[in-house]
Amino acid sequence: MKKQLKAILSVIIAVFIMLENGSGAAKAASLCNSPAIAESVFNNVVYETEGNLQDGTAAPEQLDLYARSAVLIDGSNNRILYGKNQDEVHPMASTTKIMTLVIALEYGNPDDIVTFSAYAASQPDVQLNALRGEQYRLEDLLYIMMLRSYNDVAVAIAEYIGELQGGGGVDGAAVAEREYDESKTYIANFARLMNDKAKELGCTDTYFITPNGLDAEDDNGVHSTTAYELAVIAAYAISKQEVVDICTTRSYSCSELNGKRNVSITTTNSFLDMADGAVGMKTGFTGNAGYCFVGAVKQEGRTFISVVLASGWPPNKSYKWSDTKKLMNYGIKNFFPQKIFVADNNYKNVKVTDGTGDYIETEIPYSLDMLVSDDEDIQIIYELAEEVEAPVKEGDIVGTVYIYINGEIYTCFPIESKTNVAKVDFIWFLKKIIKDFLP
Repeated sequence: MKKQLKAILSVIIAVFIMLENGSGAAKAASLCNSPAIAESVFNNVVYETEGNLQDGTAAPEQLDLYARSAVLIDGSNNRILYGKNQDEVHPMASTTKIMTLVIALEYGNPDDIVTFSAYAASQPDVQLNALRGEQYRLEDLLYIMMLRSYNDVAVAIAEYIGELQGGGGVDGAAVAEREYDESKTYIANFARLMNDKAKELGCTDTYFITPNGLDAEDDNGVHSTTAYELAVIAAYAISKQEVVDICTTRSYSCSELNGKRNVSITTTNSFLDMADGAVGMKTGFTGNAGYCFVGAVKQEGRTFISVVLASGWPPNKSYKWSDTKKLMNYGIKNFFPQKIFVADNNYKNVKVTDGTGDYIETEIPYSLDMLVSDDEDIQIIYELAEEVEAPVKEGDIVGTVYIYINGEIYTCFPIESKTNVAKVDFIWFLKKIIKDFLP
């Protein structure tokens, strides 16, 4: 009996050493930018293609646009629904003021008092024609800037926020008397905030110099963006209710805080009357940029953002409206919410080697709903390890679901273990041998 037990223990030790030195399958998921089937980090994988969720056969409609660069995106996820040279870099004129609005809302307070400097008051048309020393509530100036696109107002806002974020307190009397160079320093501070926000949003081809969108160039580049990146900025902006409130306002009245003037304005944004659910957003024009427009529509749970850049020059002021209506009508007519992927809490079992259990249960606890058109091809590919080596913990990734739209990966979800399986060790083997072989 002793010899038998000694022999059994020797076998256990040998097996345990072999298992400790072995290498198992990796449990990290392939990344979305590593296309399925091309390469996998798993040693042994099984691929399964779900029959095309939607097999688009018709060619996408081609829109006849005046704009040199244009885009339509889904405002909920920034997916491009239609594009024309959407990644080309162009000046964007007063559509810049969308970012000016965003920065002012994030760094200022509605009741802050903004004083016009001599530099702000000197800005070219279009303008409020505010005089040096005039004071307004920040919120009032934001409405005035977006409804009438006044260049002096945008600079006054930027100068105030730029000084505030530069670490100094804002003295209204000092602002009224300051020199141009000091004002420009605070404007540069504000431009830095604009560029930081652009980078945060993933806009790598956007560069802000001025808060009002006037054509400008410095040592780092030209004041410019792309149609797509401007749409991304706009989508971020209208996620704020304050922006929606301002951009849908048709008229506004306020007073200079010292009684110097009353201001009553109406919007220049004709798009508010062109589509149900229209949310502005901003017109623009300079000699370099041409006519530009950023539009937004919220309709039946859908959010569309359109951008047209260089949509004609004088006298073709109406081109931007024609282009925008074509883009929006295309989106409204063709793109509707669809359930692309439904969470699966009981997906397949996966074999486990060198574990205290034979398999793990898996799940895919993710869903995807999005706007799609009948013309789009949607395919789902599952990449799952045939086996994994213990230990496996709940939440470990053992596969990937790839969702392709029109032949390109749109997103992917990990396939996760639902169960824990420990790795066999000396004690486990000993207990099993005693249980199975010894009386």
